[in-house]
Amino acid sequence: MRVGVASGGMNLAPTPKQALLAAFAAFAAQATDGGHPCITARHEHGAKGLEVERPTLAVLLQGRKRIAGATLRLELVPGDLLVITRRCQLDVVNIPDPDSGLYLSVLGPLCEEVMAAARLLWEVPINAQGDDIARFDVADFVEPLRRWLHAQQAGQETESRVAMLAVVLELCRRGHASMLLPPPPNLAAQLRAMVAEHPARNWQSQDVEDRLGLSGPTLRRRLAAEGTSLREIIASARLACAIELLYTTRWPVKTVAAKVGYRSVSSFVHRFHDRYGLDPAQIGNAAA
Repeated sequence: MRVGVASGGMNLAPTPKQALLAAFAAFAAQATDGGHPCITARHEHGAKGLEVERPTLAVLLQGRKRIAGATLRLELVPGDLLVITRRCQLDVVNIPDPDSGLYLSVLGPLCEEVMAAARLLWEVPINAQGDDIARFDVADFVEPLRRWLHAQQAGQETESRVAMLAVVLELCRRGHASMLLPPPPNLAAQLRAMVAEHPARNWQSQDVEDRLGLSGPTLRRRLAAEGTSLREIIASARLACAIELLYTTRWPVKTVAAKVGYRSVSSFVHRFHDRYGLDPAQIGNAAA
């Protein structure tokens, strides 16, 4: 990335936005498999019904992204900040940069501690209406994002959360305070999080009943009221873990399949395609 422009024999200093994007690029370059929240892809591909469990931010560094939520479609380019405001399902197309051959973005998940602090500090009534996705220029958030990035690199968790809190409050000022609303109680989401902690485990109904203190009939009745079943939740959570690993590591498909509890690669590929409309190899990150 060029962050300076030669003029009259002099190199102009980078703008704050250019300096921030260069710092993000350096941060992403240091990423190891799963070590940093970076999403990469080396083939153009689309995926449908990606489940996002909580508000999330992403800074696009290379390539382009098309994304569709419930009410809005966006196209993002390098230097854009994507805001996902709530739990939702999204359809995406990721397009690698034609020169580098890489699609690259850095994620900033918004932990519950940050959201809880923002709720305490935000004094304006919250309107539940609003889009589930939004796009901004990172130039509007240079200082808090710079502080967040520095804290991430230094392993300073408290400072990282304080910086992200500043981003969230600014987003609220810009019309997205609905992201502060906590999601309604949802047993299915609780179970997906449980499975995501150990996706390779051979989950049985008894395991869940024991951990939640529920009887089998009560568990089935509550999940049916939410329009799902334990089998569907386990499959969905495993595949969500799989697509995250395919984006954040360079592991081959067979390794990812094993990591999320599939003994048969062909069965994994079939279920992955049914879920996302995408062959897992199409993401293209597996090391040669």
